[in-house]
Amino acid sequence: MNILMVLTSHDRLGDTGKKTGFWLEEFAAPYYAFLDAGANVTLASPAGGQPPLDPSSDTEDTQTKDTKRFKDDKDAQEHLANTKKLADMKAEDFDSVFYPGGHGPLWDLAVDKNSINLIETFVKQDKPVAFVCHAPGALKNVKVDGEYLVKGKTVTGFTNSEEDAVGLTDVVPFLVEDVLKANGGNYEKAADWESFVVEDGLLITGQNPASSEEAATRLVAKLKG
Repeated sequence: MNILMVLTSHDRLGDTGKKTGFWLEEFAAPYYAFLDAGANVTLASPAGGQPPLDPSSDTEDTQTKDTKRFKDDKDAQEHLANTKKLADMKAEDFDSVFYPGGHGPLWDLAVDKNSINLIETFVKQDKPVAFVCHAPGALKNVKVDGEYLVKGKTVTGFTNSEEDAVGLTDVVPFLVEDVLKANGGNYEKAADWESFVVEDGLLITGQNPASSEEAATRLVAKLKG
């Protein structure tokens, strides 16, 4: 199993002067789920190199077994510090792709042509694609055969009420829930902050940070068929 993980390179939280990036738990939990399942994992980002970590995801109260494992894992830290350039990645080299969230993807991956083309190509090659939390925002401009990929598909992603709870509704460029609905997705959600993952054909989406490990294990199960 060769799995590509695509991380954001965007580190500015709108005009707030605060930092954003990828969410540590949403990277660490899937990363280890994939490694422990025997997969080869490649990391990529639009800019390559070290992707920005959202400082809010690296506080004492956000640590999990996987983030702690990452802190003790020099190999993983070096792997993350040297992500490959997204433009150099080809779908044919991988069995699937996984997008961790954090607010960063709403600014860069949602409009990144390399990311959009890559997702479209994975789907055309009949390979599963998975996204968690804010990462379903990367599907905003993804189309297959002229229709939005999410159209008519059951999907989830960070809820409007969760965005409201973190106080960023007026800061983000768009709301994940709204865009998935606007593009014709059958949007479903569980209670805020509970793990919730939906699968529809090749598309796997998770609602929030709590959903990251489940989204990854569902992807592994799909790949193992």
